[in-house]
Amino acid sequence: MELYGPPAWDRRSHNGSSVMNQRLPAIFIGDALGLDFLNSLATPVDTAIDWINDGEGFLNWLEQAHLVPGDVLADMRMRALPAELDKVADQARSLREWFRGFVHQHKGRPLRSQALAELEPLNRLLERDDTFSRITPRPTELAPFALQSARRWHTPDTLLLPVGEALAQLVCTEDFSHVKACEGPACTLLFADHTRGHARRWCSMALCGNRAKQAAHRHRRKTQRASAE
Repeated sequence: MELYGPPAWDRRSHNGSSVMNQRLPAIFIGDALGLDFLNSLATPVDTAIDWINDGEGFLNWLEQAHLVPGDVLADMRMRALPAELDKVADQARSLREWFRGFVHQHKGRPLRSQALAELEPLNRLLERDDTFSRITPRPTELAPFALQSARRWHTPDTLLLPVGEALAQLVCTEDFSHVKACEGPACTLLFADHTRGHARRWCSMALCGNRAKQAAHRHRRKTQRASAE
């Protein structure tokens, strides 16, 4: 059974021949977990890599993002069938591409209240949450207890809930005027520009920034040689 029914998300085909998953460390350069989720499909060098192209990949990404406790992920690996985890990874990819469309449509300018209608699929995801509060020990002298929120992880589908929270946090707390796409010609990474003056242009100076510098240097040398001839 589909968790969110069509046409809530724009479900795109997953082309496994053009996307590889080498279990490389995921990329976290977005300065917002919601954008880092979108960046779980990226082209950091020349070949596209999808960090959540199957169930195990999704669990690995959640662990690296610190969105789900390690013991919960270990329990899911024990209880869930590989096909169940692959199915929730497929739902995560559908969620990712639907939200990518929303971000690309609205980035670079403030969000308006009219955008709320577009976020209905995300609200439907958040409504599925089964959380509760409990009293836990707090190792301080000020107070012995703390009130902690917890979640019941009944099925693999619940692994989508912290992702939905991260997307909702992005929408509710981030100024979309400063949500940008890397200016690298082949780069697909997104980030929230929190720099002073909001002048950030690249996902990383070590990647696209240096490539741009090298390309500009080669262009200048070529221009100088042409002028000298």
